[in-house]
Amino acid sequence: MPRYELTVILKAMQRPETAAVLRRTVETLFERGAVVRGLENLGERRLPYNISKHNCLNTHGGYFSVDFHATPNIVSGLLEHLDRDIDVLRPTVLKKDVEVSKAQCCGLQNEKAKSTSR
Repeated sequence: MPRYELTVILKAMQRPETAAVLRRTVETLFERGAVVRGLENLGERRLPYNISKHNCLNTHGGYFSVDFHATPNIVSGLLEHLDRDIDVLRPTVLKKDVEVSKAQCCGLQNEKAKSTSR
């Protein structure tokens, strides 16, 4: 299963309400067969621009990141579900690449291959 990162911006709420929204989100992932690897609170910030969602104008939001593994066919349904949630302002899912070692990233492998072939 590919690895994904779900980044959500939630309405500015008190801690118990925020925890309930995150619990709903993670339970939705579980119901769809995903394996959650991590949840990270990125903090509450002023939004870069006002977001109007469900007839409310929002100026602040809580940013959260969820790292999970899932089959590719659940991503579109997950985004539709989160778009309908009144407490989620912006859901975004990104596919994470397989981590590349530093040697491969910086071209050190190519340099070694060139030097040995000379």
